[in-house]
Amino acid sequence: MKYPKIILLSSLMGIAFYATAQNQPKKGNWRASIQREDGKSIVFNLEAAEVKGKNVFYIVNEPEKMLISNITRKQDSLFLDLPFFESEFRVRLIGTDSLSGSWVRKGIQKDIVLPFTATAKNPERFKAEHGAANSSVQGKWKVSFIRGGKARPAIGQFIQQGNKVSGSILTPSGDYRYLAGIVTGNKLKLSTFDGVHAMVLDADLNKDQLSNGHLYSGMAGYEEWTAVKDENAKLEAAQTSLKDGESGHLNFSFKDLDGKQVSINDSRFKNKVVIVQLLGSWCPNCMDETAFLSDYYKQNKNRGIEVIGLAYEYTGDLKRSKASLQKFRDRFDVQYPILITPTTVTDSLRTEKTLPQLTGIKVFPTSLILDKTGKVVEIHTDFYGPGTGEYYTRYKDEFEHTITRLLKE
Repeated sequence: MKYPKIILLSSLMGIAFYATAQNQPKKGNWRASIQREDGKSIVFNLEAAEVKGKNVFYIVNEPEKMLISNITRKQDSLFLDLPFFESEFRVRLIGTDSLSGSWVRKGIQKDIVLPFTATAKNPERFKAEHGAANSSVQGKWKVSFIRGGKARPAIGQFIQQGNKVSGSILTPSGDYRYLAGIVTGNKLKLSTFDGVHAMVLDADLNKDQLSNGHLYSGMAGYEEWTAVKDENAKLEAAQTSLKDGESGHLNFSFKDLDGKQVSINDSRFKNKVVIVQLLGSWCPNCMDETAFLSDYYKQNKNRGIEVIGLAYEYTGDLKRSKASLQKFRDRFDVQYPILITPTTVTDSLRTEKTLPQLTGIKVFPTSLILDKTGKVVEIHTDFYGPGTGEYYTRYKDEFEHTITRLLKE
C-alpha cells in the first residue's frame, strides 16, 4: 500500500474472550457490520467456536482465519484488541446471538470510531436477493477506479463457485487482500475486513463487463469503478530506484524494538545476501510480506541470507510504534531485527532522512535485495500477497530465483 488507508478488513480474525455460563455466544456463523456515517454498511463474517475452553470468534474471509487473543473484560464490556494494527472492537454481548459496540482504529491525529454490530440470527454475508448467478466473474479483469474525475488502474482476480466469489484486487501500490462475496442475478457483491482494509464493492455483471460499480472504504471513502475481462491485463508498479551516481551501498543505523542499535554495516550482514524490508505496522500488505519473509528466513538463514526490517510509523511516539510493531514480531515469530526509523510515513523527507541513496520510497512494502558485497542489486515494489493467487505464487518463485542466483555469486 502506498499510504495508510482506513479500509475494511476482509480476513478471518479470532476474537477470544471468557463469557459467563449464562451468556455465551451462539456457536456457528455470524454476520458483522460496521456502519459508516453515510449510512452504508461494511459487512463481513464471524464464526463463533470454542478453543481450549475459551469462546472464540473468527472473522472469516476464506481461506484466511485471523485469531484475536488479547481480550480484556470490564463489567459487561469486552475490549477485543485485533492481532495487527492499532485497531479494536469495544462491544457488549447481548443474549447469546448479538454483539453491539464500536470499531475503533487509531489514526495519525485522532481515532476513527464507527458503530459495530454482529448477529447470529441472519449470518449470510450477502443475501442472494436476485437468485442464482446469471453469469460468472471468474478470471482476470482490467479495472478502472474513478475518483474526482481521475482514473486509477487495477486488476481484479476472482474465483467463482456457484454464486460464491473470492479473490482480490491489485493496484500499483498493493492489493486488497482477501475479498469474499457473491454473484446474485447480475449483481456482484464483495467485501473485506482485516483491521485496516474495511471495504465493500458492488457492480453490475454482464458477461465480460462490470459496470455501475461502487467502492465504499473505511469511514467515508468512495469511488466508482468499471471493469472488462482481460486475461492479459497488466499493471505498472510504482518504481523506486537508486539515484544516479550512487554506488548502491547503504549506510544506516537505527534502534531495534529492544532498543539495541543495529547497523547495516554490522558483521552479521557481511558477506551475506541481505533483504532490507521497508514496512509499517499500519500496512496490511506489510503484514503479508512479514509472514512470508519470517518463514523464508527461518527456513533459509543457514544458506547465508539475512533480513532486516526498517519501519516507518504513524508518529514519532516510540512507545506506540514499538507496541504496534511487536504484534508483527510476536504473531509471525520474526527472528530478524526490525528497526524503527527516526521519521514517519507521512514525512515528505522520509527517504532523504533514512535511505538518501534512493529516489523515493513510494510503496509499502518495498524490499531492497543486497548482494554479498552489500550492493543493492534489486528493488521490489511489486509484492502481492496470498489473496492474489497466481501473483503471489509468481512473486515467491521469482524471489527464490533471485536469492539462489546471488548466493552462488
